[in-house]
Amino acid sequence: ILPGDFVVVNQFAYGLRLPVTNTKILNLGEPKRGDIVVFRYPANPSINYIKRAVGLPGDHVVYQNKQLNINGEIMSQKLMSDTQDVEPGMLDVPSQLRQETFNGKTHDILVHQSGNQEVLPVDVVVPQGMYFMMGDNRDNSGDSRYWGFVPEKDLVGRGEIIWLSWDGKKNRVRWNRIGNKL
Repeated sequence: ILPGDFVVVNQFAYGLRLPVTNTKILNLGEPKRGDIVVFRYPANPSINYIKRAVGLPGDHVVYQNKQLNINGEIMSQKLMSDTQDVEPGMLDVPSQLRQETFNGKTHDILVHQSGNQEVLPVDVVVPQGMYFMMGDNRDNSGDSRYWGFVPEKDLVGRGEIIWLSWDGKKNRVRWNRIGNKL
């Protein structure tokens, strides 16, 4: 997902909820590792965030030397290309586009080529009823490494497809992204 992407969200993927109270009245599923999840930001529930679910309840999660380790298994990465992390209002940062694989599915991640080798303390265990979310732009993402776990009650739904993509730097539609599955 890029800044300016508008996403179709399946709000029933993780259950049917009552409005206002967000009480689940019908369980229709739980997030799977690798799902793109929309949730209420724990620090301010009036804001919706979207990140990848990497840690499920009971999982042991470690992020060290730009590698994700879940339950003692390192998630494989394949270098795709050298690139730049280009975001509005930021300097371009030399980065690498990598493909990460877990649960038999691959997705793209972006990691900065320099900088600190971020460490998530060994054996962070995801509590029951909680999820560990990470952004795919690993060195430029506010996520569970910084503000903690996401409670199940704050899940909004699963991101499905990009229905519109706006490039704010060039002030135009990114037609090649429309209809892409997440």
